[in-house]
Amino acid sequence: MSRTSVESIGNFYQHYPKVAAIVTASAGGKKNAMAVAWHSSVSREPPLYGVSIATKRFTYRLILQSSEFGINFLPFEAAELVASVGGSGGGEIDKFQRFAIPEERPLKTSVPVLKDAYAAYECKVVDNKTYGDHVWVVGEIVAVHFADNAFTDEGVLDLTKLSPALYLGAELYATTDRQSVRLLDRETYGRR
Repeated sequence: MSRTSVESIGNFYQHYPKVAAIVTASAGGKKNAMAVAWHSSVSREPPLYGVSIATKRFTYRLILQSSEFGINFLPFEAAELVASVGGSGGGEIDKFQRFAIPEERPLKTSVPVLKDAYAAYECKVVDNKTYGDHVWVVGEIVAVHFADNAFTDEGVLDLTKLSPALYLGAELYATTDRQSVRLLDRETYGRR
């Protein structure tokens, strides 16, 4: 495989694909949903989840007001919704109305939980810190919603039943190859 080495990052897509997700927030009678690819678990105990958001985003303002957010994971069949939500401004339109986004009732927050999500977290903000042109918002997961049939008995996403939406960068979406799953356990591969 040939390699190129440069000093500038260019489009910054080298670390993709990422699981596409929709962050939701609600405050002052307004709600919004925004597409994100920069998000991650941060801690198991307490259960913390982080998301990177540009400060100019309407969703960020709602999160600052309410100190809570939701993160919703959608199947590949909903990639068009992810792209639509990501390509429009929440300060200008009601995305829930425009894209007919169905919701479920949250358990411990006021954040919208997307009905079509195979998993969703309700989070209470515990930290938010600026890094460059984005803010890393960390929330403690206070409630979890998930589709029982989308996960194995071990709690792992069952790719024979559901394909997650993956964002490749440059407005490209893909999903997993269900035949590519391999068990590479630590006992065997960690001792080689």
